[in-house]
Amino acid sequence: MARLWAHRNSLRILVRRDLAVKYQQSVLGYFWSLIEPLGMGAIYWFVFGVLYSGDTSRHLGQAAGSYPLFLITGIFAWMWTSSALSEATNALTGQARLITTMNVPRQVFPIGRITGRFAEYAAGLPILAAIAVAYAVRGEVHPGWSVLALPLAVAVQAVLLVGLALLLSALNVLMRDIERFMRLVIRVLFYATPIIYPLSLVQESTLPGWVKAAYELNPLVGIFQLHHAVWYPDQFPDARLLVTTVVVSVLVLVAGWWAFRRLEPAVLKEL
Repeated sequence: MARLWAHRNSLRILVRRDLAVKYQQSVLGYFWSLIEPLGMGAIYWFVFGVLYSGDTSRHLGQAAGSYPLFLITGIFAWMWTSSALSEATNALTGQARLITTMNVPRQVFPIGRITGRFAEYAAGLPILAAIAVAYAVRGEVHPGWSVLALPLAVAVQAVLLVGLALLLSALNVLMRDIERFMRLVIRVLFYATPIIYPLSLVQESTLPGWVKAAYELNPLVGIFQLHHAVWYPDQFPDARLLVTTVVVSVLVLVAGWWAFRRLEPAVLKEL
């Protein structure tokens, strides 16, 4: 960890390079990081906020009158998750020559992908805040101390993503099927996490108790509840869910870091 901190400038350079390469020859540039989640939000709002508004509103609680804000809050955070996991998985295989020539901790490369995608998420926060202010003026949301849930949500999400990135990037070098497998996993996670629907919809469903318990073991459930709780205090996760989320996220980080260190010699040999 100390060695990684000593090479923080290398991490910053890698993040800037990745962002520059990603948006080169693009007319809209960074605006794509806003257009995509806003477009997704519009589609899901039409389906669940217009076509199925009656069923949706019954479970939204304080978010019933501001479903677009509920959607955008979840989708902005989801875009960080999905793009970070997708790009971190091939962070080593896609930069093999650079990895074998630069004298930096190899963890820098997957962590750089997580950091770069966070920069895109952070760029969208002013848009999210503007939408929240518009609803606040209309009296449909009442932000207060609950906004402090945002730094907690970001911190726990970063811990989880870094752990997953370290694990997946190393495994993908040795088993290239990981990258293809993650495409399916990411699709499943989107619907297995309360992003476009409230957690209460699952909790009040007729699903067996063991399915609900397994569902809440997914740390993304608690993380997205924290994101929604920024504007809707009634969405704040209970103590059990919050502790489960933090503990599992930290365990994933420890496991990812340990696995990366153990696999590093084999990874370098394969590269």
